[in-house]
Amino acid sequence: MNKIFDREAFKQKLEEQSSFPTLYMFKFIVPNGKEDEVAALLPNNDIKLKESAKGTYVSVTIKAMMPDSDSILNIYDEASKIEGIISL
Repeated sequence: MNKIFDREAFKQKLEEQSSFPTLYMFKFIVPNGKEDEVAALLPNNDIKLKESAKGTYVSVTIKAMMPDSDSILNIYDEASKIEGIISL
């Protein structure tokens, strides 16, 4: 089942629930070997990596200070270009 991403609804939710600038936590799952591509989206930030039990995937958590909701959405847009990525 594929959910269609409602960008405007997500932006509205971000603006209702956050006071900008804010420390935002991005969470992604990528195939092993793609974690550097995710890290490059937000260099010089707190990054935590956790390999799956079989080593096939890597969970990437990045905490970054974000100035506004559009900046968060832009990171998700760039992340969506990484092959095999799952945004949480």
